[in-house]
Amino acid sequence: MSLQQIDGKRLAQMILSGAHHLSNNAKRIDALNVFPVPDGDTGTNMNLTITSGANEVKNIQSTQVYEVAQAFSKGLLMGARGNSGVILSQIFRGFAKGLGKEEVVTTKGLAKAFESAVSTAYNAVMKPVEGTILTVAKDSGNKAVAIAEDETDIITLMEEVVAEAKASLKRTPDLLPVLKEVGVVDSGGQGLVTIYEGFLASLKGEELPEGTSNINMDEMVNAEHHKITQDFMNTEDIKFGYCTEFMVKFEEKKVSNHPYDEEAFRQELSNHGDSLLVVSDEELIKVHIHSEYPGECLTLGQRYGSLINMKIENMREQHTALVGKKENKSKEPVEYAIVTVAMGEGLKELLESLGASVVIQGGQTMNPSTQDITNAIRQANAKKVLLLPNNKNIFMAADQAAELATEDVRVVPTKTIPQGISAMLAFHPDHDLDTNQKAMDEARKNVKTGQITYAVRDTQMDGITIKKDHFMGIADGKIVTTDADKMETVKLLLEKIITEDDEILTVLQGEDGTDEETQALIAYIEEKYEDIEVEVHNGKQPIYAFIFSVE
Repeated sequence: MSLQQIDGKRLAQMILSGAHHLSNNAKRIDALNVFPVPDGDTGTNMNLTITSGANEVKNIQSTQVYEVAQAFSKGLLMGARGNSGVILSQIFRGFAKGLGKEEVVTTKGLAKAFESAVSTAYNAVMKPVEGTILTVAKDSGNKAVAIAEDETDIITLMEEVVAEAKASLKRTPDLLPVLKEVGVVDSGGQGLVTIYEGFLASLKGEELPEGTSNINMDEMVNAEHHKITQDFMNTEDIKFGYCTEFMVKFEEKKVSNHPYDEEAFRQELSNHGDSLLVVSDEELIKVHIHSEYPGECLTLGQRYGSLINMKIENMREQHTALVGKKENKSKEPVEYAIVTVAMGEGLKELLESLGASVVIQGGQTMNPSTQDITNAIRQANAKKVLLLPNNKNIFMAADQAAELATEDVRVVPTKTIPQGISAMLAFHPDHDLDTNQKAMDEARKNVKTGQITYAVRDTQMDGITIKKDHFMGIADGKIVTTDADKMETVKLLLEKIITEDDEILTVLQGEDGTDEETQALIAYIEEKYEDIEVEVHNGKQPIYAFIFSVE
């Protein structure tokens, strides 16, 4: 069987196959997490991200390659979760750009798309690290370019891409020492290989094994849509009653007569509704807005090109059917809001008591998506927003949400809950946004974080032998001690992170920490570290029996 070109319908089948294969293997990819802690989420994040992209592809019904690729790219962007999901979205954003305006694609066009995918993804990451998904994308993309010089069969090209992606994945431990030390390949790279395997299987008409994941893509998308609809709409006081979504395909003649400026267009649309989101690239504009007169918005968009993928829904009728007539009076925007991320009801209450306007439920096992963060920013209803991710794996999604927001949003790169708390204490409502961002960033650097959790497998890391189900002490992201006894591990960790210059120790008790353990811990600290002041809060966080903040 030889295949000289593919159209949009064939590309859509490839994408859906790749998404399905990733969904079936998400748990296996999660298990490749380098740290032996119960929070491996690369497979889950990539699966939820590609699910969003696949859902857009299902809805487009186009035979043109570039339209399918662009829809996939936009869906990935809005569904991106965690760093792995954001990088995946950038890979296929570049892929779509590389296809240009092609209606069908040959091996050379496909190779160009893979090449563009690599450059876009690398440019999106401030400090690219080799031995990751980026390397797998680069090596397989280079192979595609080399093969396409003489090869015209797309199936043969994709076979070579998959083979090289697998070989590159196998080499990742040689490039990233921590992978070799733990004895795993890169989880993000494995996710990309899995997607490419799905692409190839679709081209060859082959069935793929079902894998081990039980995540249902359609259920996940429907649940997410249902949640957003309930949380951000009401019936009685909806000012703008029509949820309006459309895309504009740029036309050269129209743009030459009316040059496109994304920020100006966004400002113009903001006069016609709320819940506005504008995403654009070289080929397309995608708009989401709640408007009372959808036709006016469509007319504004039509100045730049032709309208495609239009969808208008009556939110008043929709919301009445879903949740009934629930009052939620709209309010004027406040000046400032802090949006932050945490998992655990106690942590949520603590952060709210410190001034958080919205606490997004999420963290290690559930990284919020770009869309989740965007919705939270809107919910905060403020002119200026400070965004605290409290987890380094949420940084890229937070940055994307800040870029997409119509509000003035600044990200304070907090990596842990203690850093987030310290940053919030540095906030001053009378200072401007730049001053607050700088002060909060400095404050988060002055706190040390300790965490107690358990190992999900045997491993060797940083010269420490770790046994499955033993407890581990983590200091600012690095495993520094382990023991079979939880409280002994706590004591060993505190010895690592408390110095004679420290004055305050905050203890956040998690779901796996008991009141008796906390009381015993306080007594130990008061005896061992008599000059340090101790504060205790029941954070009710999962995964970490105790989180410590030392200042």
